[in-house]
Amino acid sequence: MIEIAGQTYQWDDPLIIAALIAVAVLLLIILLLILAVRAAGRSARMAAPLGQQMQALGGFVQQLGASQERLQGSLQVVSDTQATAQTQMIQTMEARLSSVQQQMQDRLADNAAKSARALADMQERMNATLHGSSKQTTTSLTQLQERLAVIDKAQDNITKLSGDVLSLQDILSNKQRRGMFGEIQLNDIVSKALPPDSFELQHTLSNGKRADCLVHLPNPPGPIVIDAKFPFEAFEALAAAQTKDDQQRALRAFGAAVRVHIKAISEKYIIDGETADGALMFLPSEAVYAELHARLPEVVRAGFEARVWIVSPTTCMATLNTMRAILKDARMREQAGAIRKELGMLHGDVERLVTRVGNLDRHFGQARKDVDEIMISSEKTAKRAGRLHNFDFEELGDDAKLSPVVPLAPRDGSS
Repeated sequence: MIEIAGQTYQWDDPLIIAALIAVAVLLLIILLLILAVRAAGRSARMAAPLGQQMQALGGFVQQLGASQERLQGSLQVVSDTQATAQTQMIQTMEARLSSVQQQMQDRLADNAAKSARALADMQERMNATLHGSSKQTTTSLTQLQERLAVIDKAQDNITKLSGDVLSLQDILSNKQRRGMFGEIQLNDIVSKALPPDSFELQHTLSNGKRADCLVHLPNPPGPIVIDAKFPFEAFEALAAAQTKDDQQRALRAFGAAVRVHIKAISEKYIIDGETADGALMFLPSEAVYAELHARLPEVVRAGFEARVWIVSPTTCMATLNTMRAILKDARMREQAGAIRKELGMLHGDVERLVTRVGNLDRHFGQARKDVDEIMISSEKTAKRAGRLHNFDFEELGDDAKLSPVVPLAPRDGSS
C-alpha cells in the first residue's frame, strides 16, 4: 500500500504499476548514462555516437517527464473518481445499514412479542400441568396409602400365619400333640364321609388296645380300624438331610420306622372274629405319602403283605366314600323285606285307585249324557220361543176371523 497526494493506493493498482515501470525505466536510463560516462574514458572514438545517444536519451527523458506529468494527471483523475465512488458507496452502505438496522429492530420486536406470548402460553400450560400433577400426586398418594393399608393388613395376616405355622410346628414336634393333630384331621374326614352311626372314635378292642377310629362295616369284611399316628421324626430327618449319604441313611431310617409302625398296627388292630382282615394307616401329610410311594415302594408292598393299607387325606376320603357305598348297599339289603311289603301295599293302593277312577269315569259319563239331553231340550225350547216371538196375527185366514177362538158375549147381557 502506498500514499500519493493524500490518496492511498494498492500495489496491484494499474497506475502504481505504470509509475513503477516509469521509475524503473528512469533508473535504467541513469544506469545507462553511468555506463556511457565510464565508456567515454575507454574509447574516444565512441564520443560522438555517445553524444548522439545522450541527445536521444535527453529527448527520451523529456518525453518521460511529459509522460510522468500525464500519468500524474491520470492518477489525480483516478483518485478523484475513486474518492467519489467511495463516498457514494459509503452513503449507499449507510442507507442499507439503516434499512437493515430498522428491519432487525422490527424483527427483534416481533420476536420479543412472540417470545412473550409463547412464555405466557408456556406458563399457563405449566400451571395446568402442575395442577394436574398435583391432583395426580394426591391421587397417587391416596392409592399408595390404601395399598400400604392393604400391605399392613397382609403383613398382619402373614404374622398371624407365621404364628399358626409355628403353632403347627410345635404340634408336629410333640409326638402326643402330633397324634392329636392326626386324630382331629381323621375325625374331620370321617365325619364328612360317613353317617354318624357308622363309625366310632377311640374304640377299645377286646385286647385292650384303643383304636383311633373303627368303621362298622358289614361282614364281610367286618369292622375296620383306622390308625392316625405316623413316624414324622424320621421323615423330618429325611427332609433335613443335605448330603447324599445323609439322605440315604435318613431314607433307610424312615423306611424302618414305617415298617415298625405297620407291624404294630397289624398286631394291635387286626383281630380274628372281631375286626376286618386288614387295617388302615392314616398319614395326615400328602408329602409323606408321596415320598413313600416314590422312594420306598418296598415299604408299601410290605404294608400290603401285612394287610395294612397306607392312605393319605385324599385317598382316605376316596376309601371312605367306597365304605359309604358298602354301608348303603348293606342297609338296602336289610330293608329289602320292608321295601317289598311297602311295594305290595303300594300295588294294592294303585289297584284301588284304578277301580275308583273307573267308577268316577262312569259317573262322569252319565253326567255327560244327562247334560247332552238337557242341551237338546233347551235347544227345542229356544226354537219354540223364537217362533212365538216372530208370530204375525195378520196372517191368519178368514176362517179364523169368522170363528174366534173365544166367542164374544152379547152386549145386552143375554146368553
